[in-house]
Amino acid sequence: MKQKVHLESSGCSNCEHDHHENHNHDHDHDHGGEFNLKNEVLPLVVILSLYAPGVIFENQLHNTFYSIGEYLLFIPAYLLSGWSVLKTAGRNILKGKVFDETFLMAVATLGAIAIHKLPEAVGVMLFYKIGELFQDIAVSRSRNSIKALLEVRPDYANIQIEGELKKVSPETVKIGDIIVVKPGEKIPLDGEIIDGNSQVDTSALTGESVPRTVRLGETVLAGMINKMGVLSIKVTKLFDESSIAKILDLVQNAKSKKAETEKFITKFARYYTPIVVFTSLAVALLPPLFISGATSSEWVYRALILLVISCPCGLVISIPLGYFGGVGGAAKRGILVKGSTFLDSLNAVNTVIFDKTGTLTKGVFQVVKIVAQNGFNEQELLQLAAKVESHSNHPIAQSIRNAYGEKIDALDVRDYEEIAGYGIRAKVENRVVIAGSDRLLHREKITHDNCQLEGTVIHLAVDNIYAGYIVIADELKEDARHAIQALKRMGVEKTVMLTGDNQAIASQIAQQLGIDTYEAELLPEEKVNAIEKLLSSAGKHGKVTFIGDGINDAPVIARADVGMAMGGLGSDAAIETADIVIMTDAPSKVAEAIQIARKTRKIVWQNIGFALAIKAVFIGLGIFGIATMWEAVFADVGVAMLAIFNATRAMK
Repeated sequence: MKQKVHLESSGCSNCEHDHHENHNHDHDHDHGGEFNLKNEVLPLVVILSLYAPGVIFENQLHNTFYSIGEYLLFIPAYLLSGWSVLKTAGRNILKGKVFDETFLMAVATLGAIAIHKLPEAVGVMLFYKIGELFQDIAVSRSRNSIKALLEVRPDYANIQIEGELKKVSPETVKIGDIIVVKPGEKIPLDGEIIDGNSQVDTSALTGESVPRTVRLGETVLAGMINKMGVLSIKVTKLFDESSIAKILDLVQNAKSKKAETEKFITKFARYYTPIVVFTSLAVALLPPLFISGATSSEWVYRALILLVISCPCGLVISIPLGYFGGVGGAAKRGILVKGSTFLDSLNAVNTVIFDKTGTLTKGVFQVVKIVAQNGFNEQELLQLAAKVESHSNHPIAQSIRNAYGEKIDALDVRDYEEIAGYGIRAKVENRVVIAGSDRLLHREKITHDNCQLEGTVIHLAVDNIYAGYIVIADELKEDARHAIQALKRMGVEKTVMLTGDNQAIASQIAQQLGIDTYEAELLPEEKVNAIEKLLSSAGKHGKVTFIGDGINDAPVIARADVGMAMGGLGSDAAIETADIVIMTDAPSKVAEAIQIARKTRKIVWQNIGFALAIKAVFIGLGIFGIATMWEAVFADVGVAMLAIFNATRAMK
């Protein structure tokens, strides 16, 4: 079941929005549907077949009885090319929205027909229609980069009922149901593999082209494509709560938040259009009254030229298209931006804050060292640790059990007790075993020789005799160091790490990665306090971005000027709260997102400066009678088309 997505280029003025609404309707497609180039080109071919002979044989047609030959060719061409503009102008006038680009074009072209400048009138509408076609092509190209995400929306699920497979809609599947995914099929819902192993294509979710191996007990996400074996999956989330459903929602709502530049253009158009209309009126009426020899027809023609030149379509089309291209270009690289306003904010970021576990590190703890003492050996120490930690759900406990790798008999462990903030005590095979921090050893007055050990360390004692320690490490992500270096090269003033881990580990990782400063042993609410201080020190014009992945990071992500979440394995709360979602879980994407934002802003302001400069020149030429209607067509449609072509660079 496919879902129609509305991803119009946002940020146009009200008048432009109304125009496009009608333009799309008249062309039998909207920006949310499929763009069909053939359907768009066909009317243009018909118009050109009328227009070209009209221009070539203009003199002969003009000399026919009452110039009827000229009207027979140009009026149908005018109506075919300009009907949507005329209709929209009429509708907007009835709604009280008089001063918009369609009004300017309608008045200018109807006036040109009135003074018998038919080729120019048709030319304005024709080239505007061509400009609109190029805009539609550009928007379609931008959308296609995001559309790959929408294609992963699963159409069906194979649900296992009483030993038989039944094909149903993913929305009808409940938590706990068993679904079967065959090779080549999309995984329709989030769940846990209960049978089978395979390789899955995660590119639609993460941007990574290398397939991922999945095995029994691992979690798979909706939208992944099963490449090899048959998988039986126990559903853990309803379809509406699945990763892909949330991502689709993010993409569809990306247009809802405008950048400040887009808001500026909306306000600008509101004042600009009436000024142009009244200036044109003055040009038409005043010179014949005050200038000797000035004719009304000449100055009316100049006024009409001024109206066409002044049309702001180049701005109102290309600026939101530039931002749309930026959002689309980011999506191509596995970075989902929820609105163009966040691209604007990234330009001002001078402080970048990272969470540690799952953001800079892989969040996968491993046993890296076992040191046995007082007659115990390494294997015995690992076995005791695995058994005493057998009832704990903590990632560190899980890593110890994984390193042990053997089945643990529950009867071997009795009198299990968690000592909050210290560790665990239990009877293992009738021996009292404690496992925990150095503080636990001091609390139990157990003699040991080394208190200052680097990393995450689990100390063990058996019947009050120190048995040794196990070192657990969280591996750094491959691109973590490169991410910090890239940010510094881009001129980011401060990089910070906030973590709940201990001081020794935080110091070690900050030093390894070249992070400027860090704060350790923070509770979630203390992270919010830390970011408050950083926000106040960032300066009036500086912005702070925070990158995290866990549910405990959601409050900090929400508080940052730009909140980013690791979307591949990050928590739902973090992804929902974030302004930008990094689907690859790669910290280096932070610098890439800032780079895309800077390029997009540059392109947008190039369009603004270029369009206003060209229009200012041609307005002057039009008032002094140097520019004809043909120059007006170039100034209007030509500028719009060049701005559109420039805007599409944001995709690259």
